[in-house]
Amino acid sequence: MPRNKLNDLDPKKWLKFQKSWFIHNPPPRKKGVLVHPAKYPETMAQEFIEFFTKQGETVLDPMAGTGSTLIAALRAGRNSYGIELNPKYADIAKHLIDQERKSLGPSTPFGHDVEKLKSEIVNGDATLAINYQLPLFDYILTSPPYWDMLHATGAGGQKKRRDADDLDVVYSEDPHDLGNIHGYEEFVEKLVGIYRGLKSLIREKAYLTIIVKNVKKGGKIYPLAWDIARELGKTYTLKDEKIWLQDNQSIAPYGLGSAWVSNTFHHYCLQFRNE
Repeated sequence: MPRNKLNDLDPKKWLKFQKSWFIHNPPPRKKGVLVHPAKYPETMAQEFIEFFTKQGETVLDPMAGTGSTLIAALRAGRNSYGIELNPKYADIAKHLIDQERKSLGPSTPFGHDVEKLKSEIVNGDATLAINYQLPLFDYILTSPPYWDMLHATGAGGQKKRRDADDLDVVYSEDPHDLGNIHGYEEFVEKLVGIYRGLKSLIREKAYLTIIVKNVKKGGKIYPLAWDIARELGKTYTLKDEKIWLQDNQSIAPYGLGSAWVSNTFHHYCLQFRNE
């Protein structure tokens, strides 16, 4: 194998990651992050970070939530920054990162000095990312709100959250929160605008991974993943996609006997490159 300029993986692990689909069933969420209505697993984020960066490089999540990307980066021996609009989630993320540092001890499994690794959460608006005096990043890994779907009253998972006193149903009531935009075209435009605004913060030839899926609303599918790919492909080079599958979900009888309504258990992991 020629000199590996992208990551620290051996050829066997490199080739395994190059499959266009993978199955990852997240481990149970810890009590501290259940309050957040949607998050992706640190275990999966770490696999992406280890493929698209080398140890000691720096990762950004502009919509950090409760800090999954930063925790994964810490485990992988990478520096990381996150921007989170909701102050409650920003505080939770800081707490969880501190806990992770304590659990890792003085060094990561890769031998990195934990104290020397940066894991910083900025409580702010991702549209203002260039104003936060951030460093140049080697990789961006993130997952956006899936439009305003958390406002949908008919979703079974959302009903359970509404019945609980201590779980959030939506991300926030902040008008700057993209999850509160109800017009689809406006949502896509503002979301893509945020990612475009990060271009000056990403080094040349660095990658950006967006984990997202198409959404169903009012008996119609809105191709959110494909629209992001098309529009953001005008700023970055769309290189590929990986399909994240979950096979541990219960199947519901949507439309049984009358209409086609799928049980959707897959997400698109869109890979862009700053070229």
